[in-house]
Amino acid sequence: MPFKKKHQTTLTVLSILMVLVLILYSARVYSIQIINADKYSSRTKGSSASRKAVLKAPRGEILDKFGRQIAVNRDGYNIVFNKAYVGDNINDIILSLVNLLDEKAVEHKDKLPLTPQTPCSFKEGESTAKLIKTLDLADYATAENCFVRLIERYKLEKYTPQEQRKIMGVRYSMEIEDFSISYPYTFAEDIPTELMRKISESHFLLQGVSVEVVPFRYYPDTSLAVNLIGTVGPIFEEDWAEGEDYKGRGYAFDDKVGKSGIEYYAEKYLRGTDGEITYYLDEEGNIIDKEITKKAIPGKTVMLTIDAKMQRTVQDILATTVKTLQSEGGTARAGSAVVIDVNTGGVITSANYPTYDTATMSENYDALLADPAKPLTDRAFQGVYPIGSTIKPAVAAAALETNNLSAGETVFCKRTYDYFDDYKPNCMHFHKTMDLTSALSKSCNFFFFDMGRRIGALTLTDYFKQFGLGVKTGVEVNDSAGILIEPTSNGFGGDTLQISIGQMNAFTPLQLANYVATFANGGTHYKVTLIDKIVSYDMTETYDECAPQISNQIKLKDSTISAIKKGMLSVTVDGTGRGALGDYPIKIGGKTGTSQTNSGADHSTYIVFAPFDSPEIAISVVLEHGAASYTSGLLVRQILDSYFFSAENKATDTVPFTVLD
Repeated sequence: MPFKKKHQTTLTVLSILMVLVLILYSARVYSIQIINADKYSSRTKGSSASRKAVLKAPRGEILDKFGRQIAVNRDGYNIVFNKAYVGDNINDIILSLVNLLDEKAVEHKDKLPLTPQTPCSFKEGESTAKLIKTLDLADYATAENCFVRLIERYKLEKYTPQEQRKIMGVRYSMEIEDFSISYPYTFAEDIPTELMRKISESHFLLQGVSVEVVPFRYYPDTSLAVNLIGTVGPIFEEDWAEGEDYKGRGYAFDDKVGKSGIEYYAEKYLRGTDGEITYYLDEEGNIIDKEITKKAIPGKTVMLTIDAKMQRTVQDILATTVKTLQSEGGTARAGSAVVIDVNTGGVITSANYPTYDTATMSENYDALLADPAKPLTDRAFQGVYPIGSTIKPAVAAAALETNNLSAGETVFCKRTYDYFDDYKPNCMHFHKTMDLTSALSKSCNFFFFDMGRRIGALTLTDYFKQFGLGVKTGVEVNDSAGILIEPTSNGFGGDTLQISIGQMNAFTPLQLANYVATFANGGTHYKVTLIDKIVSYDMTETYDECAPQISNQIKLKDSTISAIKKGMLSVTVDGTGRGALGDYPIKIGGKTGTSQTNSGADHSTYIVFAPFDSPEIAISVVLEHGAASYTSGLLVRQILDSYFFSAENKATDTVPFTVLD
């Protein structure tokens, strides 16, 4: 019994000691992990190695003037290698992923300029200089030399030749993109949801591989204003450190950037500010902690002057007009239409036909490039056309302002203009007595031959420039300056007569629209713009209202503006434009034009501003080989309907207009 009692006493003491130790240990753990967690955490982070990686910022969005989506972001899935977690079995993991993506017919990144089939040869049309330099081989190295060196470089001896080629394609791509903890490697982009789930479920077998949710550019209407909006794409190698110098501007090699249009021009606004994630490593290089040390800031949102609904409508009616003319045996094959705000220079719509769809552009590019109708050309901004009689309001302004035409003066049109002995052009009709109003209304060439001769070529050309004809508009995307002959003297003879009726020179539909807008607002020539304002990503802050910019103020007397507008009203009421607009319920000022071409039917042009008494918009239409101005006039009428009477157009809520008696 004494022994048993002594034994129990010993056990009790030991139990008490063990409990005390556990209590002390728990208290210490609680102190470290709970009470003093911040202190010990910062001490650990401060004493351990760390690596920083980039957190991608969403690209800013592009909206129309009413906030409708044009270019926005959607969530997609990328397969990403993170250097911090990659183990020694990276080659096996790459092979597994490549085989999986091949099975699902999903592309992955492979920048190795060797053919995927073995034995390999150099890919046709691709530079091999960087590969040869990276492998430290002689300039005359063969594809086989490169293949052997890559096997050694990436330790691929145990794999079959086909497997070696698959793995080395990814390893080489990783190397030239500076794969590291700071720069994760994007293996495949925008993978299907089904594949995302499969990889996510197998993550424990794919060490260092993750599927990340990233923003991708999304165009709700992939054929809307494609020339203006532009595209986003990868950074080309030649622009990485040179050219655009994206590297010097802080971009990562796998960043997406604007390649054309507003996407390119507004890159400085649309680009977000990347964030930063910091990884903390122990002495063996294992990650022991991570935290977001800098939040990503999304890019700014760019709101355009474009009305997306009206843009879609005008594109559709332009296409329908050309196709209908063709089906009826007409010669029209293409065209463009531009609508501008006369009080700001903002482009409301800019339509082209034929055009293309960005969703299928890559696969159809060769066919689009070879198409004689040139669907890739932005006719509205870059197409140059002789504009015919639509030049006559500018000639009239020059005549009145230089006192070469007095108020109420008439000219007798006898059809043949025989002032010069060696050049005697004809008017289209025998108009007899013409004042300015009737000369504009009936588009009398004889009258404007005489005005051009009186004014002189030098002065005429100066006025054309003041109205922005033959001069770049200042719009944010690429546009043409047109073709403007620079005479050396006023004694230009017969050529002066030709430029007085819109021949020899050639201008863009965009210039035409801004030219008529300048008449409509009384002589203020605005710089054309596509951007209305710059706002925050969530649209809660406005950074730039983008106020209208005046290019120049043309000195025109009120009497000059009044006289020309009177003539342009007569064009649509009882003149050459009455067939399409004579019964229109709103008063419209306009001018028709047909211009000769080197082959085929004349181009059909039409310019208008509306409403007449309080102008808001200016329109220019050009139908290539459209022949009669009536065809372009019908298109103008439908555009006016879209602006003034469309129930979907917000602008119609407050449009004041005068109805004809």
